[in-house]
Amino acid sequence: MKASLDKILGSFLVVLMTIMVMAVLWQVFSRYVMQSPSSITEELARYLLIWIGILGAAYAAGQQQHLSINLLEEKLEKNKKKKLKIFINLLIIFFGITVLIIGGSNLVYVNYILGQSSAALEIPLFVVYLVVPLSGALIIFYKINEIMNPEKYLV
Repeated sequence: MKASLDKILGSFLVVLMTIMVMAVLWQVFSRYVMQSPSSITEELARYLLIWIGILGAAYAAGQQQHLSINLLEEKLEKNKKKKLKIFINLLIIFFGITVLIIGGSNLVYVNYILGQSSAALEIPLFVVYLVVPLSGALIIFYKINEIMNPEKYLV
């Protein structure tokens, strides 16, 4: 299941990055060559950057490539290192639940109720913010998978 999710999420991030690069290239071309900048591509690139950044963080967490300080871990013996990694994963799960899922869902709900939409694309802003609880769910899945399969991740 994790391998399938990794492949889908990685491919989705590549597609988003490709669209963002194309939008920025069009923005540069339209601004400097055509002397008529496109406001749609600027807003699209901004929202894609948000999605790439937040979903990319979830993908990095799933690959154990997230930023970490491992000074303490290097000095511990194997059994204590395993307990430390489980504790850290539990803290990440707590953060994912409280900040990303609960806080992100509140952000999505408020924007849904207010009915705000983006200026140029005219898409509902709650759609843009849906990435926050989605990313939280992905991070929680990855971290639970690490805890449940310690022989793969925690040794």
